[in-house]
Amino acid sequence: MATATLTIDLGALVRNWRALDAKTNCETAAVIKADGYGLGVDRVAKTLAQAGVRKFFVAATEEGALVRQALGPGPEINIFSGHMRGDTDMISDLELTPMVNSIDQMLRHAESLPGRPFGVQLDSGMNRLGMEPAEWAALRELAEQQGPTLIMSHLACADDPESPMNPQQLGAFRAMTEGLNVPRSLAATGGLLLSKEYHFDLTRPGIGLYGGAPFEGAEAVAHVSIPVIQLRDVEIGETVGYSNTWTAERPSRVATIAAGYADGLPRIMGENISVYHGSTACPVIGRISMDMIGVDITDLGEDPAELDILTEDQTVDMLADAAGTIGYEILTSLGGRYTRRYTS
Repeated sequence: MATATLTIDLGALVRNWRALDAKTNCETAAVIKADGYGLGVDRVAKTLAQAGVRKFFVAATEEGALVRQALGPGPEINIFSGHMRGDTDMISDLELTPMVNSIDQMLRHAESLPGRPFGVQLDSGMNRLGMEPAEWAALRELAEQQGPTLIMSHLACADDPESPMNPQQLGAFRAMTEGLNVPRSLAATGGLLLSKEYHFDLTRPGIGLYGGAPFEGAEAVAHVSIPVIQLRDVEIGETVGYSNTWTAERPSRVATIAAGYADGLPRIMGENISVYHGSTACPVIGRISMDMIGVDITDLGEDPAELDILTEDQTVDMLADAAGTIGYEILTSLGGRYTRRYTS
């Protein structure tokens, strides 16, 4: 087999959700957008529902449709992008709950689906999605009359506990929702870890479920093993890969493994990472190409059949650091060529 294997530990996923839930005194939902952060929304949603999750969040109505197909009736499926034009039939037929973000969306929902569930997203300072204070003030009475299921906002800097933006947004959210008898939600993974004053009635962890920062206690959920295509001996002065960026300074044993930037392993990581045989690190050499990576296995002392790039020893956030990005991007970029294997 010449494709890499992506192993998804569903047991670790559940343990991460339970560990985060244990830090709160409120209900804990699950964010499963972007195909369950790249790990397969069908299996992720079913596993979390079996573990007790009753509220899910996705980015778009089309994602909500896939989750409803996987779960059937019952669990609440919330749509961050709200009630977009053309979504009315799908929202109605599949019993989805849009988080309305604007006056236009509020009016669209009230006129086309009167009495059907919806939530409200407020902008507490991130300037991304949600109604700003003046817009909300003009709409608040109508929204209250319609009976939203949830009022939510999103923190911009929750991954930095010292950021002054966190208490600033907390204060803004409280001011915008004071006196409302509606469940409230402000915290995703980072906010959940800040303190209980950010929890309100519902938390919405996402990246922490999948093993990513800032949840330091998270178990790794995704593991990637890559088969070795070819082995060769390289003499002193010989080069490996495009543009001759690596030159052997000793007689070396080199493995070519079957993955690259087409599989969501950014070219920029290059020689900043290793791959692993068990717990032994083997340095990546030369440039990462579209389908292949060169590895120096000289010190390994054996010829492996495969090598691991995403492990407990080299986490998704370590790969992200090497690429100058974040763990979210690594997970959601893992390509379609992987053989997917689920364990519990």
